[in-house]
Amino acid sequence: MLVRRNLLYGKRKYLYGLLIFMFISLICVAFSITGSDDFDIARREVLLRRIGHEILLQSGDSVSRVLPVKKIAENEYQISFENAFTFQPDSLVNTTQRLLARDPLTSDYVVNVLNCANATVAYGYAISKNKKDDIVACKGRRQPVACYMINIKFKPSGIATAKNEYFLGALLFLAFGGFIFFRSVKPRKTLPESQDTELPVSRNIGIFTLGSMSFDAEARKLMVNGKTIDLTRTETRVLRIFALSPNEAIERSRLQKEIWEDEGVIVGRSLDMFISKLRKKLEVDPNIRIVVIRGKGYKLEISA
Repeated sequence: MLVRRNLLYGKRKYLYGLLIFMFISLICVAFSITGSDDFDIARREVLLRRIGHEILLQSGDSVSRVLPVKKIAENEYQISFENAFTFQPDSLVNTTQRLLARDPLTSDYVVNVLNCANATVAYGYAISKNKKDDIVACKGRRQPVACYMINIKFKPSGIATAKNEYFLGALLFLAFGGFIFFRSVKPRKTLPESQDTELPVSRNIGIFTLGSMSFDAEARKLMVNGKTIDLTRTETRVLRIFALSPNEAIERSRLQKEIWEDEGVIVGRSLDMFISKLRKKLEVDPNIRIVVIRGKGYKLEISA
């Protein structure tokens, strides 16, 4: 019965751990999907090319080409032209605002019109999502015909940053979930069913009958003839192992492992000391004794 209950408990914890692991994995997959971002970035480049096209039309040029848009930094692009042209600052500002309003990733950006010859800034302005923060000057002054490049630098939209933060958080949560998961599937120490039925045990699973003595593992006491003998925590753990396997040899290594492994320290001489203390407390009943099995370990002998 005890073994069956332990197995059910272990399976339930395993299932909980697996569900947590799957949930975290789904979160990580969801935040690592970049297909939508890739589409929006490609769409932005098309909008930038459309800006170049309309600038040429406004200057009276419907023949020359807008050269391929270059991505010169993480959030900065450059629009180049085949021929020289002139532009009206008012029209450039209005065109960029109208077209980039269609870009879901765009909030704030800075536009600089550069001279091709020396990369000096011929004209520039800044557009903000909050219109009162816009910086636009010299709108009424038409620029001379020349070779120009238009650089547009976008403020990071926060989507990538947020996604990275979520992804990092998900990884940390995954590590924590993995820790809980592997702890939950750690095998629980159980005893064979044959050992559970060899010794008379009361309905209280923590009370054992040893000859004329009663051993209460929960209360850490031995009771005989109305007398109570107190046990230490370690003495109780040692005696409980013996009580579950009376008249059977128990290896010394098993005793050391089951008693001290969780504390990270296994001391051989400590076991001998506790065996000696238990012998003295069991002397009340001459039919109970702990004997040494040479080359193997110990045995709790209970005479009829």
